[in-house]
Amino acid sequence: MTNYQSIIEPIDTSASSISSTPAISVFSDIGPCLDEQRPLLTNSTQDSSICNEEDICFEEPSATIASASINLSNTILGTGMLAMPAALASVGLIPGIFIIMYAALTSGLGLYFLARCADKVGGRNASFSSLSKLTWPKLGIFFDLAIAIKCFGVAVSYLIIMGDLMPQVIRSFFHNAESNELLMDRRFWITLCIFTAVGPLSFLRKLDSLKYTSLIALFAVAYLVIIVIYHFITPNFPPPPPESIEYFHLTTKIFGQLPVFIFAFTCHQNIFSVYNELEDNSEKSIIKVIFGSIGSATFIYELVAIIGYLSFGKDVLGNIILEYPQSYFVAYGRLAIVILVIFSYPLQAHPCRASIDKIIDHIQHKSAAATTTTSVSVVFSYKRFMIVTLSIVIASYFVAISISQLDLVLSFVGSTGSTTISFILPGLFYFKLHDGWHWKRICALFLVAYGFMVMSVCLTFNIQRLL
Repeated sequence: MTNYQSIIEPIDTSASSISSTPAISVFSDIGPCLDEQRPLLTNSTQDSSICNEEDICFEEPSATIASASINLSNTILGTGMLAMPAALASVGLIPGIFIIMYAALTSGLGLYFLARCADKVGGRNASFSSLSKLTWPKLGIFFDLAIAIKCFGVAVSYLIIMGDLMPQVIRSFFHNAESNELLMDRRFWITLCIFTAVGPLSFLRKLDSLKYTSLIALFAVAYLVIIVIYHFITPNFPPPPPESIEYFHLTTKIFGQLPVFIFAFTCHQNIFSVYNELEDNSEKSIIKVIFGSIGSATFIYELVAIIGYLSFGKDVLGNIILEYPQSYFVAYGRLAIVILVIFSYPLQAHPCRASIDKIIDHIQHKSAAATTTTSVSVVFSYKRFMIVTLSIVIASYFVAISISQLDLVLSFVGSTGSTTISFILPGLFYFKLHDGWHWKRICALFLVAYGFMVMSVCLTFNIQRLL
């Protein structure tokens, strides 16, 4: 196997906006904790870092297959789970079941291709950045744009969920609160969250303090599954009329909902952290991690989608948790999801900020190259860090208060950013870095073609929905 590490190291950082070397990260002036190479969540509270002679710290690979599978599962299971029953309702019960499995299969294939390409980089420095240098350095700005769009869209979906759930939580705990228009206004809660929680957390220089939110994520997912199952089996909540359950319902709506299925399995931005942190990152170990995380997520998605659809029929809302009646049992589940999305927002703002900063670097390097032949190094400043972060928070706020349809946001994110990093980039990277014609390389080409097809068709359909 060819090792490309020697190719990456001598490349001048001014040649491209994307860098694979942690020491020259645009966030290095603030500290190594903001480096895009560092994992956002660590598996241990113990300091397992090692430092070289230049005082540049790297995490020792100590993750196990179990811990890596849990972390990747936490990345997958999120807002997509809430919209899954509505996505299944748009195509019918039987096709929906198979589409979920197909989305899981193609997502797992993309994860596998990225992991195999990471092996070409050598060492523990795999990232979208390093693969971009090995393949198409000049297209790095578009790769960064795709990652930024995806992360920004997920951040917006978190604010929408929080705004939808908080009025219902307040109504459950305070029965007279319904008469207060301010407390029932979703825009009030989104605004309050921006100023008191989401905003301040997004400016954190070190995100290691959020590593314990994985436990909250597991609790919220488990609690939601219990709510869905309980309301399905209890006799107090009768099922919908038989005519509202459609086993086949294939219409043009499938093009609007297909990206929701794709979005639900998108975790590809974290596969390189898994590869770099695994103590044994062999192909066999990576396959076990992918199979464990994708398999468990598929089971939960199928469970929530089928039971949620059978409970409410074809008119199920785009956010399943909004369907259930007011009670303390449901209110605590909604509150758990609110807490989950509040602490998850900074984990999307961080890679979004890093990608936007690389795009700015690319533009400034290009402008500098047009005016001088001297090598120019764009130094990241604290001021730019503040401006980019503030721009992300403000932009996501205005989008969230303007749009209340969660499935619509997930459709746009799924058909653009998620499609790019789940299908197009994995296929392109694998095809470029591997020689010969074999079934894996053919599958890589299929993944690229499939990604472009989904992006063009589904994005066009969703734009028409708005017109």
